[in-house]
Amino acid sequence: MQTLEEFYREMWRCLISKNIPRLDEMHADGFTLTHMTGMVQSKSEYLRAIQNGDLNYFSEETDEIQSSLGKMIGRSRVNAAVFGGGRHTWRLQLNFNVENQNGKWILKSAVASTY
Repeated sequence: MQTLEEFYREMWRCLISKNIPRLDEMHADGFTLTHMTGMVQSKSEYLRAIQNGDLNYFSEETDEIQSSLGKMIGRSRVNAAVFGGGRHTWRLQLNFNVENQNGKWILKSAVASTY
């Protein structure tokens, strides 16, 4: 079974390559992402924003991954251009609720902040 750390790293590879089919599998149907601005996106809105270029991820360097039962916190330096803004590197923290379903991890929700 894939560790949460491996799952986190795969998620970033998929975000950077815009692998929408795999990202769809990794996120629960009821997934929500709460952005730093407070904006909340549903799974379909989030995946559509990645696909259409509203969210462009170029690179990611993991600083830390913490996990405990049902929770995962990832801290990464992420180079991205989001919602029409310029390309920048952010110290992005994502707090996830995760679940293991039949031996596979799935993201239930995420809240983004900086660190």
